Amino acid sequence: MNNHTPYHEVDQLDPRHFIIVKGARVNNLKNVNVAIPRNQLVVITGLSGSGKSSLAFDTLFAEGQRMYIESLSSYARQFLGKLEKPDVDYIRGISPAIAIEQKTNNKNPRSTVGTITEIYEYLKLLYARIGTTYSPISGQKVTRNTVSDVVDYIYSHPAGTKAIISYPLQLDANANPIERLKVELAKGFTRIIYAGKTTFIEDILSSEQALTSHDISILIDRFVVDQEDRDNQFRIADSIQTAFFEGKGTCYVEIVGKEQKVFSDRFEQDGMAFEIPSVNLFSFNNSYGACKTCDGFGKILGIDIDKVIPNRTLSVYEGAIYPWKSQSMHKWLQPLIENERYKDFPIHRPYKDLTAEEQTFLWKGDGNFKGIDGFFQYLQEKIHKIQYRILLSRYRGKTTCPDCQGTRIRKDASYVKIEGKAITELLLMPIAEVARFFNSLSLPVHAQQIADRLLVEIRNRLSYMEQVGLSYLTLNRQSATLSGGEYQRIKLATALGSTLVDTLYILDEPTIGLHPRDTQKLIDILVALKNLGNTVIVVEHEEELMQVADQLIDIGPEAGSKGGELVFQGDWDALKNFNQSHTARYLNGIETIPVPTQRRKPQYNITFKGIRENNLKDVDVTIPLGVLTVITGVSGSGKSTLVKRIIYPALANKLEIYKEKPGSFDSLEGDYDLIKYIEFVDQNPIGKSSRSNPVTYVKAYEHIRQLFADQPLAKQRSYQPSYFSFNVEGGRCEACQGEGKITIEMQFMADITLTCESCHGKRFKQEALEIKYKDHDIASVLDMTVDDASYFFRDQTSIYRKLKPLRDVGLGYVTLGQPSSSLSGGEAQRLKLATYLDKSHQQEHTLFIFDEPTTGLHVHDISKLLTAINNLISVGNSVLVIEHTTELIKCADWIIDLGPEGGDQGGEIVFSGTPEDMIQLSNNHTAEYLRKKLI
Repeated sequence: MNNHTPYHEVDQLDPRHFIIVKGARVNNLKNVNVAIPRNQLVVITGLSGSGKSSLAFDTLFAEGQRMYIESLSSYARQFLGKLEKPDVDYIRGISPAIAIEQKTNNKNPRSTVGTITEIYEYLKLLYARIGTTYSPISGQKVTRNTVSDVVDYIYSHPAGTKAIISYPLQLDANANPIERLKVELAKGFTRIIYAGKTTFIEDILSSEQALTSHDISILIDRFVVDQEDRDNQFRIADSIQTAFFEGKGTCYVEIVGKEQKVFSDRFEQDGMAFEIPSVNLFSFNNSYGACKTCDGFGKILGIDIDKVIPNRTLSVYEGAIYPWKSQSMHKWLQPLIENERYKDFPIHRPYKDLTAEEQTFLWKGDGNFKGIDGFFQYLQEKIHKIQYRILLSRYRGKTTCPDCQGTRIRKDASYVKIEGKAITELLLMPIAEVARFFNSLSLPVHAQQIADRLLVEIRNRLSYMEQVGLSYLTLNRQSATLSGGEYQRIKLATALGSTLVDTLYILDEPTIGLHPRDTQKLIDILVALKNLGNTVIVVEHEEELMQVADQLIDIGPEAGSKGGELVFQGDWDALKNFNQSHTARYLNGIETIPVPTQRRKPQYNITFKGIRENNLKDVDVTIPLGVLTVITGVSGSGKSTLVKRIIYPALANKLEIYKEKPGSFDSLEGDYDLIKYIEFVDQNPIGKSSRSNPVTYVKAYEHIRQLFADQPLAKQRSYQPSYFSFNVEGGRCEACQGEGKITIEMQFMADITLTCESCHGKRFKQEALEIKYKDHDIASVLDMTVDDASYFFRDQTSIYRKLKPLRDVGLGYVTLGQPSSSLSGGEAQRLKLATYLDKSHQQEHTLFIFDEPTTGLHVHDISKLLTAINNLISVGNSVLVIEHTTELIKCADWIIDLGPEGGDQGGEIVFSGTPEDMIQLSNNHTAEYLRKKLI
């Protein structure tokens, strides 16, 4: 099926076997008819902006979710999102749809990997049900007695055994026992055990006998053990319950003539009272379980070691302890240097080379040397004086909570363990280690019966997390710190855990952020999802994923107004014999991105020494300037930490344009003074408002408005440029306030978006539309694509120059008035790049940092991106890129590869050099895949 499926063929297909789409016109789709086989893995590909997402998400997902929601009751629908019906003739055979996108919308600081995967919910329940509490003092198991325990003890003795139940009289140190006995008598208790004898309370009171000891027990019950008398058992249990209540948790049982045993229903050991394990004890999202020091956030405002000791390569004698470098504060260091008792302390050794004991001594001190902690305690005591308050504030920062060690849970939750592991330990371990712990876990029979169902859920979810290549994450990792690809793969793992069948899963480029080494794992997951009985549709450019797809759908032939058509549908073998699309020509080798014939030589460089943030292991990194440098490595190897937590914040702080504290490193050396500007081009959306659009973002619209205001009729009517703005009153349509559409709320049904009756979607009043330039009004200009507008304004230098960078980065298909909120992450990143290209001639010596700029890009568009990047370098700038796509890596001048694996097994610089040198490596994951592109 290499072209549009004819209408009659679509109509004749069975919806039980196909998802049938007829007449899809969403965005740029041109009456597309397509039949997608059910319960298969289908890849939708095509150029950026060709209409892939419009078909997959705006058509299929929107209709699948809308139809499911509308099947619910009107009461249920009021709590759910209201979905707009897509512009399509009909869709048949569609299942309830789940979209797994890359948007990390969850910025809640309390959201973690453990909570969004639900693994932590099961862990809390597991520890609450079978966890054993141990005393941190003796390490002994903490237990409490129940009424059943005492009854079992009593009935462990033979029939005829005489027993007495009593409880200790609770007396304060100076209390009068006689007065307290009167109270007990009033409660109905008549006898006490005192000095080993049973005595009536009334006899004590009438004889006014002085009680010389406070060791008095109140007798509750006396009986003979009878194994057959059930009523007697209930009476005994009631007496025991009374003893626990009146004795404040203590009950005495005397087996007459043999022994007396003490039972306690208090959860205590070694003089400490412990909390009984419950789900809330392990929850950092409520006040009961959250760490009291950090309120469940894991961080506090404390003394920041990186501010106190900013350069760990210095020794104590050389001034490693920054606050003691001043003349007035040097006195705090003098005892360590001058006192004979500290002669063995290595004051000339770099701080980073000191042993853990030596570093602890430096902070804690002893009798004569107060230590760094003592210094800050002194400042705290003098905080009423402003100079000390200012000095103390210089060294404060967000630090890991000392009580919970960043786990967010109250400290005593760590006393509860399963097979020697506390829940706090599991939270800080990589998922791979947590999985190993649970896979080898062996429990006693009773605990196993309780934990069976919980362990199945925990093990399955951990296994899915490993399968999607996220074994390096910890359960305590904040959701907000995850990349788009990581977040999407977590949602994919969660979907697998739900084991739904007959569901439509739609994924948005799940290979983004994934090293080619891990792509096969992802493919196995998608195939497993399909084999459960689901239809899996993936919007993707990855060749390896296309090869295993049951069906390929290529949308094109170009992008924007020249796209939106079905140019190919078939399997991989059929695509190899088809050369009528960019996708086919690149995959068949007809079109290629050429390898540079010569690599640029770096003239200058900067070096970061002693980087220790997250999993980076005290590494030194040298970054060349004036060239294209690519940071590579498997997922979780430390790329994002290196760039986002070290390089960008440190350099931006030097330029005084960014105040966030960088991660831990010793020093920045080299030619960093040559960097005059720094630009971090990420994938965050450029605007959430429907009024924000590409033409306003690149500052071209102000020139267009001025052009229309300069037209003779506009001058005659005294129209100012603001008259042609849809953001302010004037020429815009006030009925829709310049939106062109009006949304009508339908309460239980999806909101209806209608074209404005007043302006008919033009956004402007008729008076504004009467102003024309080359027979086009302002509304028709906003409807032009960037490519069309560039030709239209070819003689208007100021406008053409603003639009040209958009074409250079492959955004020629975007319309000038398209809402920025509808742009993908990759499109938003390229839009930002376009603004920098526009001013690159003004800003030389800029370091551009890109976070996976090939996100959402077809190989054809990567070629355009590389041209734009090379243009930046050609005018004297430097470019640093985090990337997995080998098409871009092969064009780098310099590669810095991290690894060798992810998580704790990563964080090292395994290679630094040119691509030609890299492919000589034998045991390198990146080199293995790069070699295929260079040889």
